[in-house]
Amino acid sequence: MTGFLQLTVEAMVREYIARDPRTGLPIATGRRQTRKTDQKERIGPWLECTRQEILDLSTGAMSGHVVDWNGGRHTLTRVDGVQGLGRLKGGWADRAHASLLLALESDEAKIRVAALEVLPTVAEQRSDELFDWLSVLLDDDDVRVRKAASLCLEQAAPTFPSGVDSSLAQELRSTIPARSEPAWRGLKALTETWPEVVCDHIDELLLLDDPRLRRKASKLLRNVVQRAGAMGWDLISWALNDADDEVRRNASQTLSSLSKKEPRIAIMLTERAILDSDAKVRNNALRAIRSMDTDDSRARNLIMNGTRHSNVEVRRSCIEMLPMLLVEDKLRIVATELLQSETNAELKKMLTEMTYDASIEGTEAEKNAFLAPALPVPALEREVAHAQGKAVGLENPPADIPLLDDSSQNERLDS
Repeated sequence: MTGFLQLTVEAMVREYIARDPRTGLPIATGRRQTRKTDQKERIGPWLECTRQEILDLSTGAMSGHVVDWNGGRHTLTRVDGVQGLGRLKGGWADRAHASLLLALESDEAKIRVAALEVLPTVAEQRSDELFDWLSVLLDDDDVRVRKAASLCLEQAAPTFPSGVDSSLAQELRSTIPARSEPAWRGLKALTETWPEVVCDHIDELLLLDDPRLRRKASKLLRNVVQRAGAMGWDLISWALNDADDEVRRNASQTLSSLSKKEPRIAIMLTERAILDSDAKVRNNALRAIRSMDTDDSRARNLIMNGTRHSNVEVRRSCIEMLPMLLVEDKLRIVATELLQSETNAELKKMLTEMTYDASIEGTEAEKNAFLAPALPVPALEREVAHAQGKAVGLENPPADIPLLDDSSQNERLDS
């Protein structure tokens, strides 16, 4: 009967579902990614305890317990019991959850710290009220508890995006590095599991007046560009219009990667970036152009238009790509046209070299280099030709062997 009840309880424990904090609907982000568990699977002397002993230690029902572990004897306390709650799963999940709630509201700071360390593991079985407590303890009076809460937020963010949504948004904006840095690490890890949720955070951050936050948010665009679809493209577009140069630079760095996955979107964004006032943004746009398929008509037009750009570096990069884009005859025509308006001496020299046709204007040796030599005559064919009295190439025919079509010889033989 006990086994049946345990299976029933295990069946009732539902997997955590990420929900949009504004609508309450599940976030449609595809299959949830599996996170590494080496940080969650805590190791300690409580591994030598039974589940009931861990539970009794965590609630204070047992004041102490002695075990042999790792070659020594250890006296376990309530802190050890709380840290061991991650082992209580399945039919023990409800009791572990209740015990963790008691630990989170404990008057002792070291017990609250232990509870925060194991919170992400227990939350995988049951998360009710746990993230509310996490939000409270982020502002705890004890600095050790605040630090543990920040690290807990970092670990929980990739797995429980809706549970920590408001707390994460608050900590990202903190001016205290000890609080903001774990939050940013958690947001970066979230790009691997729920990129659409990250896009929501980036969207809000890009609207803030603080350029420091906009810069940090724009750096994450590289992590979501391949996974977030249209939401990611919109964020890149908005970031390319930002007033801050660094934000635009970070956004333009995604164009090369985007061109491999969504070339048409990348071309449209690159057309804007190549006209940017910042040199680094333009250079990133040029790198994106180099990675594009030049057979695409829009990409070809982008390169051709770039050869007449007002910035000399843009013109240089686009002119350098012309030989890859055009056949020789067309290349000479285009280079001749560009020479009429080009003012930069170095680029004029480059274009002049493109108009030069060695087969016509070159030296005798250069012209001869374009003449293909005749293919050698196989030895067997030479032997047959000689046997028939025929010449091979520029050779004279053998004198002692009459030609087969020699009419005078045929007349003498007939007489």
